[in-house]
Amino acid sequence: MAARLPVGRVADPDDIAQAILLAATNRFMTGATVLVDGGDALA
Repeated sequence: MAARLPVGRVADPDDIAQAILLAATNRFMTGATVLVDGGDALA
């Protein structure tokens, strides 16, 4: 799977944590869906 992703690797826990931190700390973000898929939706 990693080879077909644009980023060339699968997510590690830190990647997911960064997305959670973004959603939790950005006061301007409301009701957004954050897709953390390494670009799989683009491929």
